[in-house]
Amino acid sequence: MATLQTPQNQPDINLKATTDKDAVSAKDRTLILTIVIVLLVIAGLAIFGFLAIKQGPDTVQGQADATEVRISGKLPGRVAEIYVEEGTHVKAGDTLVRIHSSLIDARLAQAQAMEDAAAATNARVDAGTRSQIINSAMEIWKQAQAATGIAKKTYQRMQNLYEKGVVSEQKRDEAKAAYDAATAGEAAAKSQYDLAKAGAQREDKLASQAMVNVAKGSVKEVQAILEDQYLVAPCDGEITDVYPNVSELVATGAPIMSLQKDDHWVVFNIRETLLKDIQLGKTIKVYVPALDIHTEAKVFYIRDLGTYANWQATKSTGDFDARTFQVKARPVKKIDNLRPGMSVILEQ
Repeated sequence: MATLQTPQNQPDINLKATTDKDAVSAKDRTLILTIVIVLLVIAGLAIFGFLAIKQGPDTVQGQADATEVRISGKLPGRVAEIYVEEGTHVKAGDTLVRIHSSLIDARLAQAQAMEDAAAATNARVDAGTRSQIINSAMEIWKQAQAATGIAKKTYQRMQNLYEKGVVSEQKRDEAKAAYDAATAGEAAAKSQYDLAKAGAQREDKLASQAMVNVAKGSVKEVQAILEDQYLVAPCDGEITDVYPNVSELVATGAPIMSLQKDDHWVVFNIRETLLKDIQLGKTIKVYVPALDIHTEAKVFYIRDLGTYANWQATKSTGDFDARTFQVKARPVKKIDNLRPGMSVILEQ
């Protein structure tokens, strides 16, 4: 009868399996321990960083700015010459543009002729009443009548255009004023004519001299308008915009060009919670990134921007709305190449 025999190497196999299990278990424990240590180190570093790192101050950014002046005149006419272009730096008194108006030139010639006629009439009155004086006064009266007729027609045309909505009320009123002035001139000329016929008396001489003064005043009025045919720079600065071209028509008071004055400043919009160290007349430190310049500026303007610029509270309790203030400061020293629109950082 055969007997079963156990293989001789069976104990060795069981021992090897047990050893492999122990090795795998030790590796797992080591890996888990390593991961736990790394996580603890990361958590510790995060807590330390949160406690040690302080939040930096808020960055307050503004920009450079300057005063801009619009160049305009009271002479309506055509642009004859422009002596500057955009980007030109000018000095106060430099000629910028010439405007030509043939209408104003004609008005000046007419005013000078009226002055000459009034002066001649006055001389004749002083010399005594003669037929020539009477005739001259009559001619002046006729001229005044003709001027009144033209002014009346002009006013009637303007009134019709105004009723149709073509021209403004101001244009209609200007025509009415011219008509009234012409009517008054006609009345004065007729009075002068009547005086000449009646003979020269002391009152006649005074009236004649008054007519001379009126004529001189008319000449000065037109000359004052013609002074604006050459527009000059009111201050030092840079031409930033030129609106019309040569040969274009411009109206009374229409801007011809813009002049940027050499008076740069910086402007910030700041929450009121950051205003404790900013006061009128106080010097603040600023940085211009475009020029890489650190400089100082003196505060000359602080004003509330209104409720539309409030910083709204993010909490329903324990917080409040902060108003925004506009702060302007002028550099203590001139900054070369500083241009309006450049960013400026307030250093705190």
